Amino acid sequence: MTQQRPSIRTVGDRLYRRGLFALGIGLGGLLQASSAIAQTAPKPDWGLADMPSQAGRIFLVTGGTSGMGYEDAKALASAGAQVVIAARNPERGAETVARIRQAHPGAQVRFEPVDLADLDSVRALAGRLDATLPRLDGLINNAAIMAPPERGVSADGFEAQLATNYLGHFALTARLLPLLRRSDAPRVVTLSSIAAARGRIDFDDLQSERGYDPYASYAQSKLACLMFALELQRRSDAAGWGIASLAAHPGVAVTGLVRRGPGLDSEFGREWARDRDQYHSAAQGALPTLYAATAPDAQPGRYYGPTEDDEHRGALGFAKVPPAAVDAEAAARLWAVSERLAGLGFR
Repeated sequence: MTQQRPSIRTVGDRLYRRGLFALGIGLGGLLQASSAIAQTAPKPDWGLADMPSQAGRIFLVTGGTSGMGYEDAKALASAGAQVVIAARNPERGAETVARIRQAHPGAQVRFEPVDLADLDSVRALAGRLDATLPRLDGLINNAAIMAPPERGVSADGFEAQLATNYLGHFALTARLLPLLRRSDAPRVVTLSSIAAARGRIDFDDLQSERGYDPYASYAQSKLACLMFALELQRRSDAAGWGIASLAAHPGVAVTGLVRRGPGLDSEFGREWARDRDQYHSAAQGALPTLYAATAPDAQPGRYYGPTEDDEHRGALGFAKVPPAAVDAEAAARLWAVSERLAGLGFR
């Protein structure tokens, strides 16, 4: 049975208002809180002026033709990085490259087509990059779709949100691991969402075949992204890959996700439009990602985002990690399932 559509506040983080995370849940929550105290917190007003030069570094940004991905690509290029934007639409890709070069003459930016919901497309992109890049210093797993009203299916037969938001990025990161390992200090930043707080990995119905709720499926995909980021760090440490894996979320940012997902004429879309002046711009929403990708003090295995108004907006800091995301047994199980679905492993 389809669940009742939650409001944008519920989709975001209303669970926090109920106090479930006030003291942390179990040992994992206590260790997370202790670790946060010991580590350097971001400067709350960290901005683009604080971003160090990225000259000589090479980044890939998925979904970089609009929204926060565009802001990521533009900021990195303006800081001197070589940036590859990967997205579905070549025409929009060419327009995006032209916009960035117009704003920053001499910017090193190019477009590569990819459909993250098509594992063959992901494989082809990785092959092109391996043939043309000496290494990859940063991967920003940003692209996403949110809450399409009807259940979609990817080219490989997977639920569209899980395929696009999570599994495509899992496969892309695996295929780019050799390029990343050629870097002296590679970073992978994976975008989650405050919606992850209400997510649940339903291993018995991962593809939402028994019942599709667009918001529950979105929350599951974003929880999977966060679990992947944390598990990737654990596996990098264990295997000696040298990868710094971090996660970030934007709070609630004004992008095209709602228009392309539930739609502006939906109940969710109307509430979002009514309250949009309270939320971050795409440029503000990109700051946690850019901090995680570039700041010298950014910590591997950490989760960054805004810290005010139940993390919907505000000063940059450590984001709250839902208890489900620190379930190491579930993360290992999700990793194994993902390798099977994607037909590849991390080597």
